[in-house]
Amino acid sequence: MKKITIGLASCGLAAGAGRIKEVINKEVQDKKLQINIHETGCIGMCYNEPLVEVFTDSGNWLYGNVTEETAKEIIKHHSEEDSPIKEWLVKTEKIKTKDDTFFIKQLKIASRNCGIIDSTNIDDYIAKDGYKSLDKVLKMTPEDVIDEVKRSAIRGRGGGGFPTGIKWESAVKAAVKKNENPILVCNADEGDPGAFMDRNLLESDPHTILEGMIIGAYAINSSEGYIYIRKEYPLALERISTAIQQAKKKGFLGINILNSGFDFEIKIHRGAGAFVCGESTALMASMTGKVGEPKAKYIHNVESGFKGKPTVLNNVETWANIPVIIEKGADWFAKIGSGDVSENPWNGSSGTKVFSLVGKIKRTGLIEVPMGITLREIVYDIGGGIPKDRKFKAIQTGGPSGGCLPESLLDLTVDFDSLTKAGSMMGSGGMIVMDEKTCMVDVAKYFIHFLKGESCGKCTPCREGLISLDKILDRITKGDGKPDDIELMEDICETMKIASLCELGKSAPNPVLSTIKYFRDEYEAHIRDKKCPAGVCKELITYSINEKCTGCTICAKKCPVDAISGKLKEMHFIDPNICIKCGICYEVCKFDAITVE
Repeated sequence: MKKITIGLASCGLAAGAGRIKEVINKEVQDKKLQINIHETGCIGMCYNEPLVEVFTDSGNWLYGNVTEETAKEIIKHHSEEDSPIKEWLVKTEKIKTKDDTFFIKQLKIASRNCGIIDSTNIDDYIAKDGYKSLDKVLKMTPEDVIDEVKRSAIRGRGGGGFPTGIKWESAVKAAVKKNENPILVCNADEGDPGAFMDRNLLESDPHTILEGMIIGAYAINSSEGYIYIRKEYPLALERISTAIQQAKKKGFLGINILNSGFDFEIKIHRGAGAFVCGESTALMASMTGKVGEPKAKYIHNVESGFKGKPTVLNNVETWANIPVIIEKGADWFAKIGSGDVSENPWNGSSGTKVFSLVGKIKRTGLIEVPMGITLREIVYDIGGGIPKDRKFKAIQTGGPSGGCLPESLLDLTVDFDSLTKAGSMMGSGGMIVMDEKTCMVDVAKYFIHFLKGESCGKCTPCREGLISLDKILDRITKGDGKPDDIELMEDICETMKIASLCELGKSAPNPVLSTIKYFRDEYEAHIRDKKCPAGVCKELITYSINEKCTGCTICAKKCPVDAISGKLKEMHFIDPNICIKCGICYEVCKFDAITVE
């Protein structure tokens, strides 16, 4: 063995990777092995954590779901015989594994180093051509750098999809006009439930974000940069802080960067975790110590943003793409993706997009795919399909303000324009897969309830609209829906889209409108028939035991309120007067003997 790496991003640590590292360290010391043990970030296979990769003369061997016992066996096999344990492998070039298809259709650009390098060691990043693009840029004119980014046609990965190069160019023009130096900001306020793309980039490859920001600062002539990151990301905060200090020591950041005469400093601003602060104007209000409230964009941030100065704000993933665009060229990047962006960046979606793939899917994790891939390829080829061979029902894209797309749209291409036309949006990159046991009315209620709590309350359409939608959806799921509730919600949603102050309010109706559009029959079943077809809404369902019951007693033992009675090897019964409809019996029954209707 030459080297062992252990994935120690948040997902790995949550799965017990910290303890696995201790076990491996002890085994190596006890056996007196000459092996280097390194930390790394997340390669994207969150469903297989903890992950351990062994580097030997015969190849690289990635093991998944490593336990303390399997860790010892892995060390034993590779130290004594250098033989891999095939049944535990999840990725290798030598042997076909069950997880090979997870990577086949991916293309790593922003996340190219995630799970590969030690994110706490700047030398690892430099060894992967890190900061080479910065060195190249410092020999170019700022105008040439902006032109390169413009020709790449990269659009903002935070959800807005505005062409990055045009944004930079606009800030420069405004700065010249006002005779001020512009400010540069990285938006790392990732607030979508189930989304963790930015967190992983910050934890697994912080230097690529810094390099992208420094390149951007040089292009727009900025000496002042900020990273706005939520306090709930302690590991990401720690690693980006470490990266900043390392970059300063190496001369990549600070005064007279690489003896070029260019100065640039980056400071970290910790956010309090408000979802609305992901919106650019609310974020900047928060940075000044004010309440995170959006403002009407009669004047754009590139003209008057933070401190009233021209401000360029891009999200984490956008900055992570910049060094690669400079290294490989705009033409290379523009050819990846969908549409013809050679003349106009609005004509398509170039490059790749990082998504967090979660929900009712076999392979949950982080993926990076070329724009233009289909939802079907993501769900089935990369994600491995739906657990328990259940039927796919919907996929929600774009975070809480996104839409739910049905099975009939599985062949939809994933790009900015196609998702918007379908009633959803790209957003920052969250994807939640739902199966036949998901109630779409309940899903809409969940997201509207979340958005209601996260609305800043500044404008009436968003504030009152979300309160009203939440009340209507709540009563529908309780069996108290009225015949005109669907039309009433549609009217409220249209008003919000037209009259809300910021994009949070304008996009907040998407969960309701998309579920009404594609799953109207479920709303009608709740309202007219007082039934929940998916068996989720408690007030509209009953649990019973059918003739498939074998009398194994597992349901009775697990029931928290003793609502199930029956003797061993005899059919059991559920008392509806005691049953709290928690669903535990349904989950633990191995014989499909629980009927929900």
